[in-house]
Amino acid sequence: MRWAHHRHAPVWLGTMSFAESSFFPVPPDVMLAPMCLARPERAWRFALLTTLTSVAGGLAGYAIGYFAFEAIEPWLRTTQYWASYQTAVAWFADYGFWAVFIAGFSPIPYKVFTIAAGALAMALPPFTLASIIGRGARFYLVAGLMKWGGARMEAALKRHIDRLGWATVALVAAGLLIFQG
Repeated sequence: MRWAHHRHAPVWLGTMSFAESSFFPVPPDVMLAPMCLARPERAWRFALLTTLTSVAGGLAGYAIGYFAFEAIEPWLRTTQYWASYQTAVAWFADYGFWAVFIAGFSPIPYKVFTIAAGALAMALPPFTLASIIGRGARFYLVAGLMKWGGARMEAALKRHIDRLGWATVALVAAGLLIFQG
């Protein structure tokens, strides 16, 4: 919370958001939520900053996958992200745009999907649109909950964020199955 008041906090938030979308393991929500609590009048501005820098980081992840996947694949195979990468590849075959949207909004590692999208040469416009919608929905939801719910909402969000994310994944998957069937 002390860092949330620092005059450079928005720069750190943007940097963390960018990095998390391509290689950094800590999600920006851990900084976004306290910043929105500390400055609720700036919550929407923080959500916009987080969304834009996260999508820019997603485009960097896409570039890594597109231009350098062969160089990082041996390392990726040795990390906890390899199984997620394989899941991303399978999801792209069936869902494309929706796979990026779900990864952008949910607890699924978005960075793995950005790299997979580049490695599989997904068309850039739908990738970017899905990223903007998925990441934006997530970060505006966090900002709104902090702005309206305050410290009590932060505690509840910490307890339930993963369940909310997975419930969203299940709802989107069910919707896709219904509309495809």
